[in-house]
Amino acid sequence: MTPKIMRQLWSVVETAQAKTLLQLDDASLVQWLVKQIKTQALLDCHETDFLSDYIQSRLALIRDIAQERQYS
Repeated sequence: MTPKIMRQLWSVVETAQAKTLLQLDDASLVQWLVKQIKTQALLDCHETDFLSDYIQSRLALIRDIAQERQYS
């Protein structure tokens, strides 16, 4: 995964509504985030799989960020 795609992912996490990030189940959240990135960048199937795995491994952090924003 390129640094550009990683920056795009975290930008999406920061700009998405906290409610959206918190309401989706894990699989739906991964799919939603991948879809958001795919609208900004062309990804081959290997990059998409890697991105999905990366997001899956960071779900707790993503939800913590969203929860923090919701209560701030």
